Amino acid sequence: MKRVAVVILNYNGRKFLAEFLPNVIANTEADLADIVVADNASTDDSVAFMREHFPEIRLIENGFNGGFATGYNLALQQIEAAYYVLLNSDIEVTPRWIEPIVALMDADASIAACQPKILSYYEREKFEYAGAAGGFIDRYGYPFCRGRVFQHLEEDKGQYDDNCEVFWATGACMFVRADLYRKHGGLDDSFFAHMEEIDFCWRMKNLGYKIYCCPQSKVYHIGGGTLPKSSARKTYLNFRNNLSLLYKNLPSNRVFWVIVYRILLDWVAAFKFLFGASFADFWAVTRAHVAFYKRIPALRKLRKTYRNRPVSQMYQRNIVFENFLKGKKKYSELDPKEFT
Repeated sequence: MKRVAVVILNYNGRKFLAEFLPNVIANTEADLADIVVADNASTDDSVAFMREHFPEIRLIENGFNGGFATGYNLALQQIEAAYYVLLNSDIEVTPRWIEPIVALMDADASIAACQPKILSYYEREKFEYAGAAGGFIDRYGYPFCRGRVFQHLEEDKGQYDDNCEVFWATGACMFVRADLYRKHGGLDDSFFAHMEEIDFCWRMKNLGYKIYCCPQSKVYHIGGGTLPKSSARKTYLNFRNNLSLLYKNLPSNRVFWVIVYRILLDWVAAFKFLFGASFADFWAVTRAHVAFYKRIPALRKLRKTYRNRPVSQMYQRNIVFENFLKGKKKYSELDPKEFT
């Protein structure tokens, strides 16, 4: 058994496998890590392509497309390793991208998950949206990153090159302790895709573990490979899953008022979509809220099994107001004393 399993989840991504898998193979130390491709019942020729061009790479075929969460859960239960690396198929890795993170996690058993620095594949001097130099959320569940606040992407000038404890590590390239992943149920299957990694990291933090970014490792990410940023489906998943992760993970003394306030803000966003002639996104928010309300009984049962408590690295102000009203576009412009 190798210490590390690099697992690439694929759904109709033959073009990404052809473009990026050779790079992953070339830059992954064979004595340290195995590479596995898990196919989520693709309807293109991904499976045939893998068998013909990469017969040496282990291929796991999931029987159906259960999305990012279930796809990884099904695959990882078949893989033995000390560390799993959940790696998107549209990522270019760099030499020795695994070693710094494994060394960091080996040195501190309290780190449950860690990510590298994520840069844009097309604008290589800039951070990439999905993770940048480590993820955070504000007190109302809005995610942002070192290097990315909403749509503003900073240039990478080495300003975030320190190893840093963060709130969440991106699922685009997330190193996670395999024993913790298995013991605590992995990703939440009900999320399907989007924010499942934030939910997982929050659950780990509620258990007393830490999440880190290790910028000594860097990768380049295309992003939006499965769903484009303008997708109403993505809007639906993000709004539904954000409410779910808040309800599941917030301390009992905060959950009601945070959810109420977040619902109000969601409707502000929904009518902004509507007045901006994006009825599909308005309807996506509406459907997301209906789906969340239906989930509340099941989420309430889950809460009873969790250890919900105040956790570190949550930004205690509203990042929406900080960004849109106060003009704060960079993580470095936020008050560090508010990360408690």
